[in-house]
Amino acid sequence: MYELLITVLVIGVVLALGIPNFAEFTQNSRMTASANDMHAAFQLARTEAARAKNNVTICASNNALAATPTCSGDWDDGYIVFFDDDGNAARATTEAILRVHGPAERNVVFAIADDAKFFSFASTGLGRGDVGGNPALTQIVMCDDRGNITGAGGNSAARLFVSTPLGRATIVRDQTQIGQALTDMSKTCP
Repeated sequence: MYELLITVLVIGVVLALGIPNFAEFTQNSRMTASANDMHAAFQLARTEAARAKNNVTICASNNALAATPTCSGDWDDGYIVFFDDDGNAARATTEAILRVHGPAERNVVFAIADDAKFFSFASTGLGRGDVGGNPALTQIVMCDDRGNITGAGGNSAARLFVSTPLGRATIVRDQTQIGQALTDMSKTCP
């Protein structure tokens, strides 16, 4: 009987200490997955643009998983990477899709600079900038209900995805830089 009580007590202590850490681990995994998926989409688009000598565009899509996805909606609805044959940064049904990505991970929200809906690469693999008077994507802050707080390893729990005009993409976890990006965007992290 005593052995059973001690075993139950040990299990209770382990669960009391482990469950909060597991929840934070899950949140960190979702944030990392969101940032890495976006980064991978940009790397694919840039590589394919240079390889195929064709424009390649990444755009927000609220029907990314449909049979014929289009450029519409917001980035946290999903996004598509496609050969932009006509160069207008909007997908025509005849333009081939390279990758689709469904809605953002659960509880992850995106704050987009200038409410940009696309980023387009020229056939050289370099960014095309604004197309048709619409701003190209420059920054996305990805955050969850923790906001821009100090997380694991002393870095921010949020992520800042930065795309330069040339098309180089990077992910930043510095709390100060993320805070400045949110201020510049006039947006907040929930």
